Amino acid sequence: MNGLMTASGPVVGLLLGLGFGFVLERAGFGSGCKLTAQFRLTDWSVFKVMFTAIVFAAVGIYVLELAGWVDPASIYVPIPYMWAVAAGGVLIGAGFAVGGYCPGTSAVGVMTGRIDALVFLVGILIGTFAFASLFPMLEPLTTAGELTKGDRLPELLGVPEWMVLAVLVAAAVGVFYLGGWFERRARQSALA
Repeated sequence: MNGLMTASGPVVGLLLGLGFGFVLERAGFGSGCKLTAQFRLTDWSVFKVMFTAIVFAAVGIYVLELAGWVDPASIYVPIPYMWAVAAGGVLIGAGFAVGGYCPGTSAVGVMTGRIDALVFLVGILIGTFAFASLFPMLEPLTTAGELTKGDRLPELLGVPEWMVLAVLVAAAVGVFYLGGWFERRARQSALA
């Protein structure tokens, strides 16, 4: 029983995963239709939820750092490799658009009995094993475009952290407004 119930133990991880999956399913994110509607610009709920989580976490960590509760040096920030990030973003975005799922929502879909989610999850596994087997050839591409100026946006851009956070919050407000506009427009088109 030693270590099973610690914050990084497998039991806590399993419970958090089950809770996260439950919330995803209740929000409708276990359906491939939800993600594909995002790409059709008719339902922005996935983007709104994800962007809200990013902004909330970024502002929350900043506030905790200001309060002295979190040491910024204790937060691991991986080295950004821009070409790898760009290629990964394009590939994962294409997978979302074609399959209608991301890795997490596909697992939720499988648990609720969706066959398309199972096919998507099998595709993720095949792709993962293919990438792993080809990794020796692809490794130089995964480290291309290394940013050496700074690990985080404030250092990279040479601006204070609060300024980056202010832009993020403003972008979130803009995304909510823009998303609402697209959603209203889609509903009006459906009624016409």
